[in-house]
Formats: sequence, C-alpha cells, structure tokens
Amino acid sequence: MTEATMSKTKQYLDEAERYSAHNYKPLPVVLDRAEGAWVWDVDGRKYLDMLAAYSAVNQGHRHPAIVAAAEEQMAKLTLTSRAFHNDQMGPFLRELCEVTGFEQALPMNTGAEAVETAIKMVRKWGYQKKGVAAGRAEIICCEGNFHGRTTTIVGFSSDEQYRDGFGPFTPGFKLVPYGDIDAFEAAITPNTVGFLVEPVQGEGGVVIPPSGYLAAARALCDEHRIALMADEIQTGLGRTGRMFCCDWEGVRPDVLIVGKALGGGVYPVSAAIADREYMDVFRPGDHGSTFGGNPLGAAVGRASLRVIVEERLAERSDELGSWFMQQLAEIDSPHVTEVRGKGLMIGVVVREESGGARPFCEALQERGILAKETHHTVIRFAPPLVIERETLEQALVSIREVLTA
Repeated sequence: MTEATMSKTKQYLDEAERYSAHNYKPLPVVLDRAEGAWVWDVDGRKYLDMLAAYSAVNQGHRHPAIVAAAEEQMAKLTLTSRAFHNDQMGPFLRELCEVTGFEQALPMNTGAEAVETAIKMVRKWGYQKKGVAAGRAEIICCEGNFHGRTTTIVGFSSDEQYRDGFGPFTPGFKLVPYGDIDAFEAAITPNTVGFLVEPVQGEGGVVIPPSGYLAAARALCDEHRIALMADEIQTGLGRTGRMFCCDWEGVRPDVLIVGKALGGGVYPVSAAIADREYMDVFRPGDHGSTFGGNPLGAAVGRASLRVIVEERLAERSDELGSWFMQQLAEIDSPHVTEVRGKGLMIGVVVREESGGARPFCEALQERGILAKETHHTVIRFAPPLVIERETLEQALVSIREVLTA
C-alpha cells in the first residue's frame, strides 16, 4: 500500500496502540463495514472473512433477518433486567429448547458466563442430587482446553500464558489428555460430578478427538453418574456440519453450552441448556445476570436460530467443508504437515521451521483474505456458513500461492 492509502489505517492503529491494553495481537487491518462473508477496511479495501469472529458470525455479517429483528426490538424495548418479565425471553428459551431437545435453558451473554453457569449448576447438582460431600465436587477437564477467560476458567487451563499472574485459582478441577478415554476413566472418583469437554478444540488448534471418543465418554458418564458438559460455543449451531458437533456421534450431553453464533454477530447471547434434573437446583438469588435474557438479546437469538434452521446452514457447512478441506489437503506445500477439521472449522498445520502460521496469515491479508493463527502453528479457516462455493474457489487460488511460496 502507498503512504496515502495507509493514512486512515495507520491513524486507527496508532490510536488503538496508544489507548488499548495490549491483550490482543490482531492483524493490522481496521474494518468499518461488512456484509455476508465480506468485510471492508477504512481505506475501502475488500477482504474475505475466513474467521467469522471465531464462529460468532455463522449466519454471515449483518444478516438481514437478524438485523431487522434487532431494529424492531430496539424500537420497542431493550432491557428490563430479570427483575421483570419481557415478551421475548420466554419464546426465545422455548425455541432454543425445541432446537436442542432439552427441557430448560438459562440465558447469559458471553460464552464464559455460560460456562460458569454450567459449572455452578453441575457442582450444585453433585451436592444435592449425587450426594457428594460439601466442598468436594470435582470436574474433569481436558488439556488444551479453551472455555473462556474468567479466573475460575483459566485456573483449569493447561496453557501457562492464560494462567500466568492470575492465581490463586479455584480448586476442584482435574486435567486429563484430550481424546484419551482411558485417562478420563482413570481420573474418575466418587467426587466427580462433571466432565467438561469441547467436541473439537478450536482455540487449541482445531484438534479433532479420536472417533468414538465422545460416545465412550457418554458411556462412562452414565456408568458413574457424571454430568457430560459439552462446550459447543464454537462448534455448535452448524459450524461443524451438524447442528451440534456431538451429533456426529449421536451423543446427547447432560449440559449443552452455547454462545457466539446464538447472537448472529449482532449481540452477545449465550446459554447453558439442560433438563430439569440439573436446572432445578437453582433457586431465586442463586445465579443471574442483569443482561441475560434481555428482550433485545432474546429477539436477536430467536432470529439467529431461525436463520440457521431455515437456511440449513449445518448441511451447507457439511457439504462445503468436506469439499474445501479436500482442496486444502491436495495443495502440495512444503510448509504444511496436516489439514484437519469438521465442516467449515478447518485448521492447516504449518511447520515450526516455516516460521509458524502468522506470516502466512499476513500474506493472505495482502491478498484480501482474513484468517488468523491459533496456537502459533495453525492457520484457521472458518468462514461464515453462508459463503458461496465460487467464493471459496477464488480464495483457493490465493491460498495455494501463499502455502506453496
């Protein structure tokens, strides 16, 4: 880019550098509008979005039905708090339960809040229903997990950077290797109340567990009366080629955790979903959120669900993802060791000696494609599920150039 065309971008980057905490390392692009699978920067350059806000924009940017629902609700009522009822939350939770097949849902805002809700629910269930002694409940988690950024959640992360300087941490969590069913079984004790797992580890590098892992975990949870807690915040709502990634193995968790695409890229909406056996441990005052279940978020959530179902985005992700992953795997690149994923959640693993994934993401940006590295060596391709095959075909030309350069 020339000095003139960089002027606006540089101004915004300088401002962010000066006033923002340095807790992210984004690509040096400043976006100001978007539509579908496309975004534009402040200098007018068009990019293909291959990240979809970490799967929060499965329906595409500014989907007309979701934006219309938000605008309609904003003209009437946006917030009541949970001190009062509103006319959107009940219908939203009913529709969410109908889509997921559970009896009740507890609405929150961010994914981390939904995970915290699930943790509190399962711990209390362990004390009230399973009979675990007070203060002894244990939840088993997996190495390489990413469930959020609260102090409780980072306390059971295996990534040292997520933990460094933030302790002391909440006790009551065990870590086992991801995908190792024998390690999970060995970690179970009479105090185990939950197993918190991602069906695919997105932030961990798009890591796919062995076939049958979730089904085997389900069987162990049944045997030992343990709540299977599926974090489908990134993998759910069509991303992996099924409505929920657990559906690939016919597994029904006890607690389903959703977020990101539930808000359609318009508003933060999340939920912990379960049957009454788990939900009825909560009493008024036990847990809550000022914004959770607010009418604006509920209206947006209803529209977001409708789009996913009516436009068959899960089926679209399955079809396009299978084809796109095969195309990526056929690229003869000296830098790539593996291509893995499900649906349109795909990771391209780059050799460490090739400099990691970041330089490749920067080269893609120069060619008008926005992707982001994860765990240093993985390029993640996870575009909005509304993307057209022709668009992906065009993108593959640039991707091949970058991966073979």
